[in-house]
Amino acid sequence: MFISEQEVRATLGYRTLIPAIRQALVDYSGGLVDQPARMILGTGNGEGSPNGWFAVMPVIAADLMGVKTVTFYPGNGEFGLHTHMAVIELLSRATGEPLAVMDGRLITEMRTAAVSAVALDALGSPAVRSMGILGSGVQARSHLEALRMVRPGLSDIRIWSRTRAHAERLAAEVGARAVNLEEAARADVVLTATSSPVPVLEGRWLGLHSLVLAVGAVGAALRELDDEAMLSSLIVAESRSCAERESGDVRLSGARVDAEIGEIVSGTVAVPKNRRIVFKSVGMAIEDLAGARLVWQARSDQAPGKQAGSPKCIEQI
Repeated sequence: MFISEQEVRATLGYRTLIPAIRQALVDYSGGLVDQPARMILGTGNGEGSPNGWFAVMPVIAADLMGVKTVTFYPGNGEFGLHTHMAVIELLSRATGEPLAVMDGRLITEMRTAAVSAVALDALGSPAVRSMGILGSGVQARSHLEALRMVRPGLSDIRIWSRTRAHAERLAAEVGARAVNLEEAARADVVLTATSSPVPVLEGRWLGLHSLVLAVGAVGAALRELDDEAMLSSLIVAESRSCAERESGDVRLSGARVDAEIGEIVSGTVAVPKNRRIVFKSVGMAIEDLAGARLVWQARSDQAPGKQAGSPKCIEQI
């Protein structure tokens, strides 16, 4: 079956996605996921054409195999297109049979926010009330919805964007305030969701016990946080190897990843008290598989003529 983005939107919600992502991260850190390094190719377009990259992300977990192909073209906004676009294919691990192909753009957007929600729930105080958002794009909106699922008390939302009008528009839509960069950075929780290739968040602005959710600037040569923010904080990542390979925030600062979020959620590693924490997310194929699994299961359950208990892999979800 082919599942469109419209069908994904009608099927996938954070109430089911966040627990699925939580378990996927625990499984990854527990060694239950076969996930090779993401392959990234520069498109190398000619002069006058926008350049981007094309990535392939395969994974095997439990009864399913999956592969996401994803593109990133930062100039697509000029053409009214999304900067990120993706397709996910699901296959049976038992037989290799293709099960579904679905649009992966919205799944990528939502699973990124769901990962941050898992991190906030595991690392953030239940008493947090203020959140600063650096960026005003797709991820800013999706994160606000997901993070409020685990911390409904978030009431003081501060939004900063390089383009003030964008911050003001988003703030009006979600009941937040458009503020300057320093005020956003002083919040209890700070989300960095920009496309900046150089640091925009400085450690000197952060509180001693801040939690930073860093989801933008994915790439070994890109970064959103300066050295002080990285080196003065406990660093938690989805994956040590992925962050050390793909995150400029980690690589260029010389910071060390102290723990994986799956280790903390499972109780294998304890969260130190009274420490500033940076959670660095670069995105992983197992997260895409977790979201795609939920969509495929729901669509399979709705399929005409579906027999109870078939196929077998639906029973195991």
